[in-house]
Amino acid sequence: MIATRQSRPDDREALFRIWNDAVRATHDFLGEDDIAFFARLVREEYLPAADLTVAVDGQDRPVGFLGMTGAKIDALFVDPAWHGRGVGRALVEVARAAAPDLSVDVNEQNRGAVGFYARLGFRVAGRSPLDGTGRPFPLLHLVLEATQK
Repeated sequence: MIATRQSRPDDREALFRIWNDAVRATHDFLGEDDIAFFARLVREEYLPAADLTVAVDGQDRPVGFLGMTGAKIDALFVDPAWHGRGVGRALVEVARAAAPDLSVDVNEQNRGAVGFYARLGFRVAGRSPLDGTGRPFPLLHLVLEATQK
């Protein structure tokens, strides 16, 4: 069973591990230097400052997390051992309850994530050739309108 709760400071290491394991499992287009660059940002800047929703197992162990700014999903990462078990869908439902008109940017090369969001009804609204840090990892801008169910 998957439950969700707000993150706590003592979740940070587990959330970083989830991020790292998920990126390594799904972002095969990133080199080690790229992963190291993003890992520093995630560990030192994002996780300490973000208000996150955490998916937990029956023993309250984090198995995924969601970060949002307004109606935009900034981060959604699931432990690869939990892929395909409804964790991502449950986190998107939390996001949808908070903001029905959702948006998310997804690396175009991350075909699994692109397919995941498409199955949930997101559609491509635009594309950028560079990611938010100016690196050559194109982003797809996806939207889910409240009228889509």
